[in-house]
Amino acid sequence: MKSRDKRTGNKAASKSAAAGDKRGGSKPKPSAAPDRQRMSEPRAKEMRSRDVTSADAKPATQPSAQTRPLLLRSGNLPDENVPIILESKNAGDFHLVDSGKGLKLEKYGPYFVVRPEAQALWQPSLSADVWNRADAVFTGNTDEDGMGRWKFPREALGETWPLSLLDIDFQGRFTAFRHMGFFPEQIVHWTWVRDQVEEAKAKGRTLKVLNLFGYTGVASLVAAAAGAEVTHVDASKKAIGWARENQALSRLDKAPIRWICEDAMKFILREERRGSTYDIILTDPPKFGRGPNGEVWELFEHLPVMLDVCRELLSKNSVGLVLTAYSIRASFYSIHELMRETMRGAGGTVESGELVIRETGIDGQSRGRALSTSLFSRWVSQ
Repeated sequence: MKSRDKRTGNKAASKSAAAGDKRGGSKPKPSAAPDRQRMSEPRAKEMRSRDVTSADAKPATQPSAQTRPLLLRSGNLPDENVPIILESKNAGDFHLVDSGKGLKLEKYGPYFVVRPEAQALWQPSLSADVWNRADAVFTGNTDEDGMGRWKFPREALGETWPLSLLDIDFQGRFTAFRHMGFFPEQIVHWTWVRDQVEEAKAKGRTLKVLNLFGYTGVASLVAAAAGAEVTHVDASKKAIGWARENQALSRLDKAPIRWICEDAMKFILREERRGSTYDIILTDPPKFGRGPNGEVWELFEHLPVMLDVCRELLSKNSVGLVLTAYSIRASFYSIHELMRETMRGAGGTVESGELVIRETGIDGQSRGRALSTSLFSRWVSQ
């Protein structure tokens, strides 16, 4: 199930400066969040802030992304299973309480949080009194990638606070791009990875997991805690720093995790040349961004080669390749058929659709509406 091609893309990096009041009433200060890409306001609106992480320096010129030709693959297309709706449910300290009127009300540990959500076209289920009890409200630019500030109506909150999901302890964060230091819609993928690793471990096999665009490392920690050997790649030094902090909080200091601060495409091309292989690959690429040396990443241009290289990195007895895509003007069928072509001749099944989070009310037990968050495609060997 191997073939060769070369191409370098870019890990985007995002400069997500969190604005939060320190307890005790001091004025809010921007946090040292992972670096977001420095770009003009019009250009910034082209990208989703979660996606674009860049290194600290921006070069004077724009190097073009390294690339290689796509391999011409033969054989049958993998089986397909579409459409699939993967639902992230309550998992520890997070649940979606309610949504509507372009907003969502979430619970993160002890805090109720209101954030913009353009897909919530309906009316809220819960009363305004419930929403008005929020501990934190994101204000300012309501575009998907827009920067803004946090308001804390009840009391000043610190920038970070402890959270736990899937038995992993880590820090939640109020960032200036509305994000919380992790992406809860990914819980369903993390659970799948954990189950695959544990199943293999029970049979005496240790899986190797590659996590590209890994951000603050929760997925990597879930995999490592289950018994995997993990390679985590992100272009932002500060994001890697957050991930290491989360590793310490989860008491996984001795877990076999390699933290790699590098452009994702450069890393996987080098791994391809070395003949390195992995059993599970997670890739969560940006729509648009720049790598540490200013390399430009465009999802529609670079994704085909990125997946092609990832296929080359899959081991002979690999388990799966998972792709998530946000904020793109495309149907899930676009990435579904791309994944099938990428895995042509490899057997297995490609399953694709949407990731959703379901409302569960104040108590986290009710069954409400499902909120769409992103597209996904996943190749599984069995």
